Amino acid sequence: MGLGRRMRLALGLAVLGMGLAGCGRAVDARAGAREAGFEAQFPPTGHLLEVGSTTIHAHVEGTGPDLILLHGASGNSRDFTFDLVDRLKDRYRVIAFDRPGLGWSDPIGAQTANPIAQAELLRAAADQLGVRDPIVLGHSYGGAVALAWAARAPSDTAALVIVSGATMPWPGDLTGWYAFIGTPLGDRVGPPLLTALAPLALGDAIMAGIFAPQPLPPGYADYIGVGLAVRRENYRANAAQISGLRPYLRVMAPLYPQLTLPVEILHGDQDTIVPAFVHAEPLARALPDAALTILPGQGHMPQHGDPQAIVDAIDRAAARAGLR
Repeated sequence: MGLGRRMRLALGLAVLGMGLAGCGRAVDARAGAREAGFEAQFPPTGHLLEVGSTTIHAHVEGTGPDLILLHGASGNSRDFTFDLVDRLKDRYRVIAFDRPGLGWSDPIGAQTANPIAQAELLRAAADQLGVRDPIVLGHSYGGAVALAWAARAPSDTAALVIVSGATMPWPGDLTGWYAFIGTPLGDRVGPPLLTALAPLALGDAIMAGIFAPQPLPPGYADYIGVGLAVRRENYRANAAQISGLRPYLRVMAPLYPQLTLPVEILHGDQDTIVPAFVHAEPLARALPDAALTILPGQGHMPQHGDPQAIVDAIDRAAARAGLR
């Protein structure tokens, strides 16, 4: 069964469940109770920074040159703290942020779907931590935020590492779940129903599809905190970011040739979620100082499938920027 069909089935069951529950108030109560349980089970692992009126979660470990890690869609900083941070903290000060609206970071209203606004907010959070001339790594959607970070602060960004980055305007339109959530009806009924009634096993199935052809690492599903992504506002923020990304990339892509800093681009040749020929390859051609590495056999999550390749790329970026 495909992921889209699973989601439609889950939503259908959720609608049925709401009918059995009798009213939306019962669904909201159930959703609220589940959210409280998820948040108790998966608390923040790092600092909660107040940036104006917005809370930003930052996990900080290690010493050395500053390295910023920006996660992808549906995720949070636990994707990096599961394994990658431990491989880097002996020689970098690693700062893994929850992007706005996801994990333990607040949304930023109408700007939650704007990768440029996200970058500005996270740079302000980084300033509170005394970050200077960082290497910025972005995975998937985080790749767009990393490029926006460099575009807004080119003289204060040492280098970029783009992993499976969603960085170029793609052809076609989104369909299925994200298209539905983008409608007024979908926004109103979808997140509460799924938060209240969808089984967490559905999240495991979706993760398996994201990791393919690699398997989920042992222990990842228990560590990542699927429940954090199941919260209503997290659903809404994530859907808005995915459905709203392409117009921002149309604005950003013409600016890429102006970014003269070192950039390491890594992409799996089996990535069907963010294909390399749509994103990584044209990005490498657009950037003046980019090095593209295509990872044979890797899908969308090479930070888990081939973490040493990511570590090596970070070290190369640091060397090219004169930090090592």
